[in-house]
Amino acid sequence: MFDWNDLKYFLAVARHGSTIAAGKALGTSQSTVHRRLDELERKIGQALVTRQASGYRLTEFGTTLLPFAERIESAIADFSRRATDVEQDMKGVIRVTCPEPIIARMTQAGLIDRFHERHPHLRVEFITSDRYLDLSNGEVDIAFRSGDTDDELIGRKIADSVWAVYASKAYVERHGRPERIEDLSLHLLVGFDESLANHRAAKWLKEVAPEAKMPVRSNSVLGLVAAVKSGSGLGPLPTALGDAEPELIRVIGPIPQLARSWRLLTHPDIRRVPRIAAFFDYIVEQREAMKSILTG
Repeated sequence: MFDWNDLKYFLAVARHGSTIAAGKALGTSQSTVHRRLDELERKIGQALVTRQASGYRLTEFGTTLLPFAERIESAIADFSRRATDVEQDMKGVIRVTCPEPIIARMTQAGLIDRFHERHPHLRVEFITSDRYLDLSNGEVDIAFRSGDTDDELIGRKIADSVWAVYASKAYVERHGRPERIEDLSLHLLVGFDESLANHRAAKWLKEVAPEAKMPVRSNSVLGLVAAVKSGSGLGPLPTALGDAEPELIRVIGPIPQLARSWRLLTHPDIRRVPRIAAFFDYIVEQREAMKSILTG
């Protein structure tokens, strides 16, 4: 097989009619043009040009191959442009949304630093919110979510979302601990406020302990953790957060009704954008590390 790079010497001679002019056009010497053209003809097995007093002319065989060489040149140019576009696409910001505690755990585990080391021209920007930011409208690029998801989005499961009921050691010393879910109605509880009334944990508490007193309500998971740690009451928490707090005791659970899958989601229109694909594929690659972060 001949060297594809030698085709540019053939094309330059065909266009300029001499090896001197071809060399100038290519920024190389006349001898290099001669040598590379001779090598191409040797590999192909037939002459492509013939030398005349007025310069070089294509042979019949060379004339036949010329349009094919031009198409290869055009394809290489297209390839180079696309490669440059991809390189440019690998610069910029990737906007990621996930619960605030997950950001700290991912950062502490070194996952984000390692991604930045692998892709030094990309930067992950976290956007936190206890509401679902809209991927379809471009509020963010990628989301870590558990629970129900929009069918329009595409994603991969990366871990399980597991919840249990926790209490502080101080609360247990003062009020004892429940033995069964039915005992929750006899205890003080902490839960979400009305802004998160549709959260599965809020619905579950309302179902299993509708008459229980709830002295503290929060609009965030971190708020629930703080309330349970303060001894204000029992509360459902993700096991990844509850088990990480030395002051807390898991008193009931895991709770099957609260279990969901953690998924990494994005919109299909941008899934193959290089910078989005780079982060998406990196997290999928790091699933084992993500399991300990998301599940505990």
